[in-house]
Amino acid sequence: MTSAIHERVPLKATSTYVKSYYAALQRFHQHGHTTDGNTRSAFADLLKRAARAYDWQLVEEYQFKGTGKQSLRADGALVDALTLVHGLWEAKDTADDLEREIKVKVSSGYPLTNILFQSPARAVLYQDNRIALDCDVSKPASLVEVLELFFEHRQPHEVDWEEAVAKFSEKIPDLAGGVTTILEAEHKKNADFRDKFQAFAELCRQSINPDLTDEAIRKMLVQHLLTERIFRKVFNSQEFLSRNVIAAEIEKVIRSITNRHFSRDEFLKPLDRFYTAIERAAEAQQEYTEKQHFLNAVYEKFFQSFDRKQADTHGIVYTPQPIVDFMVRSVEEVLKSEFGKSLSDEGVHILDPFTGTGNFITRIMQQIKRSRLPQKYAEELHCNEIMLLPYYIASMNIEHAYMERMGEYRPFDGICLVDTFELAEPQQAGFSFMNEGNTERIRRQRKAPIRVVIGNPPY
Repeated sequence: MTSAIHERVPLKATSTYVKSYYAALQRFHQHGHTTDGNTRSAFADLLKRAARAYDWQLVEEYQFKGTGKQSLRADGALVDALTLVHGLWEAKDTADDLEREIKVKVSSGYPLTNILFQSPARAVLYQDNRIALDCDVSKPASLVEVLELFFEHRQPHEVDWEEAVAKFSEKIPDLAGGVTTILEAEHKKNADFRDKFQAFAELCRQSINPDLTDEAIRKMLVQHLLTERIFRKVFNSQEFLSRNVIAAEIEKVIRSITNRHFSRDEFLKPLDRFYTAIERAAEAQQEYTEKQHFLNAVYEKFFQSFDRKQADTHGIVYTPQPIVDFMVRSVEEVLKSEFGKSLSDEGVHILDPFTGTGNFITRIMQQIKRSRLPQKYAEELHCNEIMLLPYYIASMNIEHAYMERMGEYRPFDGICLVDTFELAEPQQAGFSFMNEGNTERIRRQRKAPIRVVIGNPPY
């Protein structure tokens, strides 16, 4: 595959960052610093500069699962915004026998799909389990050639993914419009659908906002219809529809038209390639945090294509993880210094009122002592979300974070689909919120002695 990226940003032997690489190597050798720990940094800088042009980043000391599922660490990995890995890099110094070092790495489980073994004098690039190039990288032209091959290589699932994302952006508006047309037609001719839709609409207005329009509620149904497969597949959760209290409620409405008037599978066929590409890309995400970041990024892409106006008004961009980490640690420090308490202590109820996809709660769960987490998870962690898709993602993220930490699945009953601002209004006090399960969660939250409120309010 010829990459459009390469056409946009061609690498040249005369590029400033190529010259800088050789200048850095020369300085290291002049001062006798020839170990891989020193010379590696010069090549890492070169890869970082090249990766920026591709909208990727070089992640150093990258941990991954080997071909035998063992835990391994590469000197670097080329990673895109969705945490998809496009290539691995291993650095050696001039004194190393590169061929012997490669054999050691291969025998320990390093994949040969796209990996660059490099020393200051030589580079061996493996692609698709064979040597794609073995060259003398002391020569700028050879260095550029191997880097171009390294950056341009695509696995079949990567090609499918890149093409599917582009097609998805094109097709989503039409498909969403098609679903809306079907819903409007069913509203006129299908009494069962009409009754279920009206009941659902009333629940939404009571729970989220009394001014919610039928159009906004139809958008919720469309979002659910177009994305529920993604959530089931990415986290391998086939019980998602029946287990999640809100998803189960929406499914009642959807099934009132799919039973006789509408084939969900047939309608979604135009998106099948995109779904498959997501599923294949998700399989490459081996760690839970990678899956979480991947799903957040997919969600952002979905919203940008599906409803740009809502994406703009609700700020579909997430707080960077380092900021979330800093805020959680800061709250822990303030609790200790000012109140003599900890996030782990019994009785310290915690609320994220605008949870998005649940990043603050999942980070707090890492801060809480493992021995205390079951009680905190069951009784003292609370969060709210007003939009359907992030509510879904938050539910799954939080439940998977618990399973990763404790080794067992437990549903998270602390999340509510509700408008936190409306929740404080007196007229909401006696309403039913979506269904009895959601209502009970909100009642419990209202009675809780909230000690900590943490999150990123919507702008």
